[in-house]
Amino acid sequence: MYSKINSNFVNHNSSYYYKAEWQPYAFHQIHHQSKSHMNHLKTMITAITLGALASSSAIGQKGAPRIIKVENPKMTVFLPPASSATGRAVVDLPGGGYSHLATGHEGFDWVPYFNGMGIAYAVVEYSFPNGNKDLPITDALNAMKVMRDSSATWGFDPKDIGIMGSSAGGHLATTVATHADTASRPDFQILFYPVVSMKKGITHGGSRKNLLGENPNESEVLEYSNELKVTKDTPRAIMLLSDDDTAVIPSNSILYYQALHGAGVPASMVIYPTGGHGWGYKKSFAYHDAMLNQLKAWLGGF
Repeated sequence: MYSKINSNFVNHNSSYYYKAEWQPYAFHQIHHQSKSHMNHLKTMITAITLGALASSSAIGQKGAPRIIKVENPKMTVFLPPASSATGRAVVDLPGGGYSHLATGHEGFDWVPYFNGMGIAYAVVEYSFPNGNKDLPITDALNAMKVMRDSSATWGFDPKDIGIMGSSAGGHLATTVATHADTASRPDFQILFYPVVSMKKGITHGGSRKNLLGENPNESEVLEYSNELKVTKDTPRAIMLLSDDDTAVIPSNSILYYQALHGAGVPASMVIYPTGGHGWGYKKSFAYHDAMLNQLKAWLGGF
């Protein structure tokens, strides 16, 4: 079932957007191009959201989530029904070694979990470096800023927006958490088997090469070894990973945990005995249910 808002309706892929379980959906196209367009963005968001409430009353009555499409950076925001919204939001950065994006089990598959807890959830399909490390970092920073600047319209607390990242997406998430100013800094971190360091012997080789190039200089390696960039202002974090992960070794999370703990930042780490790398939301992961329960409990603790 479709709800058309002005001329901005976009059809959807049911395998990504859970059509059978969550329909009907309204899609809103919003173009955010630069800092100078922020006021225009807010005006568009307000107008489109009000239009949705006016022209799509069936959606509100059935309590279905709203979906907002942002083009630059490319981001899809899933808002829970207003009746169950907690005021919290999570911005997700899927993994993929800075060369591709695992938008399924590390992205869109998480929508029902977070929306089911009343948490707004955004999936960012960020740019690949292709020789310019600033491209994915800028996308992630802008995504956080768009979420924070739009929080009043979209119905969540600008001081309760977390960032989530898996594998190389975890490196991007920790880069934002340790390098961003207050406008883009998240309020908490959810990290699945994250790449954190760029140091040889610790990092994931493909992620390092794709982000920094074949032979990065030492200053770049140190700048993006995020375990070295933690301060007392770094947001709290939880890390979830497997002991037998040989792709992104646990040392990444351990070093980050130690840095957070040393700076007085609340930090938690869960290491499962098996599972390897890249399980995300996959139900085949032996500790899938336990992981979901542990993450829910952690989110409920602050």
